[in-house]
Amino acid sequence: MTDLPLHGLRVLVSGAGVAGPAVAFWLSRYGATTTVVEVAPTLRTSGFAVDFRGPTHLGVLSRMGVLDELRSLRTHGGAMRAVDEHGGQIFELPAEFAGGELEVRRSDLSRVLHDRSAEHAEYLFDDAVTALTQSSDGVHVDLRRGASRTVDLVIGADGLHSGVRRLAFGAESRYVRHLGYYLAGWELPNDLVLGTTPQQYNVPGRMVSVAADERDPTRAGAFAVFASPRLDHDWHDDEQHKKILAGALSGMRWHVPRLLDALPAASELYFDSISRVSVPRWSTGRVALIGDAGYGVTLGGMGVGTAVVAAYVLAGELAAVGGDHRAAFPAYENRLHRYAARWQRGASPGQFLAPSTATRLWLRNTLFRRALVRRLLVAGTGSVAANLDLPDYAAPTSASGAR
Repeated sequence: MTDLPLHGLRVLVSGAGVAGPAVAFWLSRYGATTTVVEVAPTLRTSGFAVDFRGPTHLGVLSRMGVLDELRSLRTHGGAMRAVDEHGGQIFELPAEFAGGELEVRRSDLSRVLHDRSAEHAEYLFDDAVTALTQSSDGVHVDLRRGASRTVDLVIGADGLHSGVRRLAFGAESRYVRHLGYYLAGWELPNDLVLGTTPQQYNVPGRMVSVAADERDPTRAGAFAVFASPRLDHDWHDDEQHKKILAGALSGMRWHVPRLLDALPAASELYFDSISRVSVPRWSTGRVALIGDAGYGVTLGGMGVGTAVVAAYVLAGELAAVGGDHRAAFPAYENRLHRYAARWQRGASPGQFLAPSTATRLWLRNTLFRRALVRRLLVAGTGSVAANLDLPDYAAPTSASGAR
């Protein structure tokens, strides 16, 4: 089809997590020639469960045609149970707090979005953008492995530590604020015969939780949060991260020693800082940011849903003006800025999961034993998932796409 609004527009997207495949889906549907570059050699299989809340999130998933498939993959997220070192329950938060209206594994979500977009978008794995040069005619892009190319637009969907943001907007330190914590997740054999309800154990400034895999009870997933100043390390070095994690959790009781014993054999480790990203403007010239690269909070609770909504809006605004980024990029930001900012507010998620002092830990545990406080907490998560009136960008029902 040649009458699609973005036919002939060449777009390079950096990042194949969630925001990247989502925006690639819409861009290709409108006729753009779309290439997605991902630094990892394959789609990532690590990460945690993510949730969608409210009619805006679910409405966009429905427009993409993936809602039913994701519902078939839902994790049925359960309660969160805090325990002492002997396994005795301290408090339990209801499933509505942790799981939203639809909870799925991040890896499942990424795969579904990739599969829906890959028919019409090119994916280049094990590669990365190394240089960007803008001109009046386009953006010249150098890749670490692949051939250089010139495209019309570049979209940075490459997360908290975005390479596109660094190249086009400046150093990460200008936009990413460390919130005093790191988090990690890894899989291991379920030798402890755990149930599927996550149990979490705290000491001041540190938290470790573990639960059986819902689909494979012989496997389990561990999750850890620990307080720390900003660390100097290679974001892509799993072995270095394992050493950092083992040192940070050393001396903890409960099941922690056994979980750490399984860490060296873990094939994949998710490790990141808990940080907040704030970029005053989400675009510069022909380059735009989407998702965590522009307005993320690690473990913010709404980031994945916001990224999926943003993909719909960014591609739709481009389609509405025939690919003119000078009009589309400001319209995208104006429409979403307040919506994205809503879930960025508040204290560090690390202070909730791993209060930094004994007094703060005691206060959290004491408060969450009260039913009223638990109900207010659940109500608060629902209020953040505010509805947003989205335009109907009149996407075609099918498209041949371009490569």
